Amino acid sequence: MRDRCVVVVAVAVLLWSGCSRQGPVDADLAREIAGIQAIDNHAHPVLAAEGDREFDALPVDNMEPQSDPVAMRPGAFKTPFAADSKATAKQQHGDRYPAWVLDQMGVDVMLANRVGMGASIQPPRFRWVPYADALLFPLDNAVLAAKNSDRKAFFALEDKLRARYLAESGVAVMPATLAEYIASVVTPTLERHKEGGAVAEKFEAAYLRTLAFDAVDAVQADRVYRAKTPPAADYKLLQDYLFRTIASECGRLGMAVHLHTMAGAGSYFDVAGANPLNLEPLLDDPTLRKTNFVMVHGGWPFTREINALLQKPNAYLDFSAQSLLLSPATLAGIMREWLEHQPEKVMFGTDAYPYSNELGWEESGWVAAAHGREALGRALTGMLRDGEITQQRAIELARMVLRENARKLYKL
Repeated sequence: MRDRCVVVVAVAVLLWSGCSRQGPVDADLAREIAGIQAIDNHAHPVLAAEGDREFDALPVDNMEPQSDPVAMRPGAFKTPFAADSKATAKQQHGDRYPAWVLDQMGVDVMLANRVGMGASIQPPRFRWVPYADALLFPLDNAVLAAKNSDRKAFFALEDKLRARYLAESGVAVMPATLAEYIASVVTPTLERHKEGGAVAEKFEAAYLRTLAFDAVDAVQADRVYRAKTPPAADYKLLQDYLFRTIASECGRLGMAVHLHTMAGAGSYFDVAGANPLNLEPLLDDPTLRKTNFVMVHGGWPFTREINALLQKPNAYLDFSAQSLLLSPATLAGIMREWLEHQPEKVMFGTDAYPYSNELGWEESGWVAAAHGREALGRALTGMLRDGEITQQRAIELARMVLRENARKLYKL
């Protein structure tokens, strides 16, 4: 089945290659790209069973309406997934349906951003990336939730997830001190995730606050923790301390830290707060150099700023979501700058997600995978035709982006 799907992908790739060396993608390179089984660095696969809601800690259907980008509007894409064919495939494949979807995308392994895994989403095809944001907000979040309706919905979900983490840690009452909270809740939760197969921890913090996590003294953070209902400015200090603590623990446990770095969904999203340059102090912190940070979604619209951060030894990015929202031609220009600068740090990603009935995780994943491959082909073809790289190096870079960089980072 997977071999047949590669042929389908190859045919699609040849169509956008123009079937000649003079098309937007070199034809020989297009064939090579089509044959590479990718590792998807970021996605939200849905279980085969009905009623799954653990594909995201903060589902976007909780938000107020926004002005949708063209790519997200009804009828924007054509995919092989008609409603009747999906229903037939689900019935035919059962618990193997999510893996079958990966076959259609040309994806070998998908990093599954989920609250929990399930029978139909398991290794080796799916690798777990759970959520750690709930651990950052252990106090009364009423003031933060009051900022707008989106955050009101989100903090209610984070409170619920934190309660789940407390229960799983065997903690019935919030610990009295910050040190006790870290020892009895934070560290056990991270260790439990690691034991459950997690390769990274995901932060959607940009939906909840700025990505500027300052260095804070432990004594100062404990004072805020003991206050229970501190002012928002003081509460940020506690969050900052906890984030750096979690990041350090992830380094100890061999898990990467994934952060949403892109203009996000919703009309209230703080775009400036998601600027990846906010992360530079973390990347420059000598105590966090054992932690690898992956800037998910490639920081759009701050794509040049994020490129400069790739010089940090523990900084990586993927182009998930950009491969869905931007045209391949537009993404190719962005990607070329990255590949000319730090190709070892760039990873393929789709952000496959159940956005709507029409654009489910299957459709969004298929479109993003196809566009991502085309954009990569366009970028490498431009470098090839300008004499920057050889044909052999272009193929090598394609394998790195589509597969090898992620395989090396996560030791797959």
